[in-house]
Amino acid sequence: MAHLLPLRVFLSSQTQETPSKPLKLSKRSNNHKTSISTAKKGLLSPSHKMHKLNLEVSPHRAVSAVRLMRIEFGGAFADLLNEKGKGSGDNEMGYVERTLGFRTRDLDDRDLRLVTDIVGGTIRWRRYLDHLIGSLCHDESMFRSMEPLLLQVLRIGFYEIVKLNMPPYAVVDENVKLAKVALRPGAGNMVNGILRKLVLVKENNSLPLPKLEGDSRTQARALATLYSHPVWMVRRWTKYLGQEEAIQLMMWNNSDPSFSLRANAAKGITRDDLVMQLNSLKVPHEVSLHLDDFVRVKIGLQNVIRAGWLKEGLCSVQDESAGLVVSVVDPQPGEDIIDCCAAPGGKTLYMASRLRGKGKVHAIDINKGRLRILKETAKLQKVDGVVDTIHADLRTFAENSPMKSGKVLLDAPCSGLGVLSKRADLRWNRRLEDMKQLKNLQDELLDAASTFVSSGGVLIYSTCSIDPEENEDRVEAFLVRHPEFRIDPVNRYVPSDFVTKQGFYFSDPVKHSLDGAFAARLVRTL
Repeated sequence: MAHLLPLRVFLSSQTQETPSKPLKLSKRSNNHKTSISTAKKGLLSPSHKMHKLNLEVSPHRAVSAVRLMRIEFGGAFADLLNEKGKGSGDNEMGYVERTLGFRTRDLDDRDLRLVTDIVGGTIRWRRYLDHLIGSLCHDESMFRSMEPLLLQVLRIGFYEIVKLNMPPYAVVDENVKLAKVALRPGAGNMVNGILRKLVLVKENNSLPLPKLEGDSRTQARALATLYSHPVWMVRRWTKYLGQEEAIQLMMWNNSDPSFSLRANAAKGITRDDLVMQLNSLKVPHEVSLHLDDFVRVKIGLQNVIRAGWLKEGLCSVQDESAGLVVSVVDPQPGEDIIDCCAAPGGKTLYMASRLRGKGKVHAIDINKGRLRILKETAKLQKVDGVVDTIHADLRTFAENSPMKSGKVLLDAPCSGLGVLSKRADLRWNRRLEDMKQLKNLQDELLDAASTFVSSGGVLIYSTCSIDPEENEDRVEAFLVRHPEFRIDPVNRYVPSDFVTKQGFYFSDPVKHSLDGAFAARLVRTL
């Protein structure tokens, strides 16, 4: 549960249904929380409806603008575009047509890569870009009342000029065209004026950015703008890590993510097989230094997707940090393991593959739909014989179930603060208020999971968070409530570089160049 990337995030993007008619986007609310229904009110004028195919508008910009709208207001994920299915280029162009009232030429491979880069980068740098846009508007009210689609077009233009260093006047021309066709001529004129101001200040090396000075609050606000994170995260990381390490962490979160592929041993695929296939596709890669089944890919994942390896169950996209959590569990053939918050199932399936067809992983989750996906994927990867799915709320299920096991994994729901490099949108969807609710839930789930642990058995608590209040503090509080458990150091299961002073597993994004993750082994002594 803790790893927030959906199991099939690279096979389909989760989106809401969009109406079939072209839509005009209304002004944003001042608090930036306009609902998708509010953002989509109003039909375009009849003249717009006549635009069925427009060969002048840049296809990757049109798709990026609409996708950014769907992510910010409609709950879509900022994942990769795929060859087929809901995340395909053809489907994305369908969203453009239904939302804006016209199509552009089809997306080619370069366009697909640009959409992925621009969407992910624009989301990561949103606060930074909005600061620049607001600073170059005539006044703050102009920025605050700007239509959502117009703002997305400006964000794209600013990102392309400032961060991608694209030819500036080509960027101005292309985004002006998009604004004029998608909105109206006046919107194009506004985009033209603001982007030309940006080009001028960038050429003069005078971008209007805040200075890192003043008291801690002022500095936190400046850092939040310069590195594009919520202020509360900056203050929290500065408190726990210090300012220098907090900056390094934000730089990591803003970098292009790398992905790891796990060879599916249950289908007879070895890492050498995976390497050979990657070589045939000319995809640059590195073998994992920590796990025998994993290969890291920085670029070229789109090629792997198109080759069909994920759909055929030959490999899975899974970060090494999550694989090392499974190493902490140390599943052995013949064991029965209870996975308490299993969906979407990445760790479940990896544990199942390590059972070598002998034993059972009992996968419990409250989400019936995601459990169904887990079950389907288990069949695809040929581990369905050792995976048993149970639809239940762990807290109520534990009160009535006689189940006992020597190994129980609680991969708890968490803030996901360790996976912000991959989940670009997550930083804007988390609030400080969420942390208290999550901590309470984690405590409740830990108490429930502990009831399944047999005498002498082990409870593994894990998250994809780097926050000590979700990690070490939750373990400490649990041990106070449950003195029958003690810490079992993880140094026998993972490399020493990942072992904390308390004997926990921890992957540090900056230090290890992996997603942030945490795991503790807790042995029941009574």
